[in-house]
Amino acid sequence: MQELVIEQTEFSPKVNFNPTSGKFEISGESRPENTGKFYARIISWVEEFQAHLQNNAFTSPLIFEFKFDYFNSTSAKFILDFLRQLEVVQIENADLKIIIHWHFDKRDEDMKESGEEFSHLVKLPFEFIAH
Repeated sequence: MQELVIEQTEFSPKVNFNPTSGKFEISGESRPENTGKFYARIISWVEEFQAHLQNNAFTSPLIFEFKFDYFNSTSAKFILDFLRQLEVVQIENADLKIIIHWHFDKRDEDMKESGEEFSHLVKLPFEFIAH
């Protein structure tokens, strides 16, 4: 399974999903010009990863690190789609545990609340990490 690496730009977040190392992180600002196209790559990778999981067992939980500085409302819809795809992966792989680490600046109440809203919309465990 190939890793997914997307370099951060002024408008789009950095993505580093490496199934070999177990590192799954998305960070930075998310307000790409074509949000659907940007997140389609991520969701497509998760679908491939789901197929990969059927042949490979992970014994430790998979932790997806969300470290957004900012995301616009269009990105929020696609972030939710991404989280829902992760939820499907977990449902279809009963022995697999996926945990979301939602990082936020302790002064950024909006980012914390956004994570809390997402946590109510998907059946994945969220851990909130203030910096």
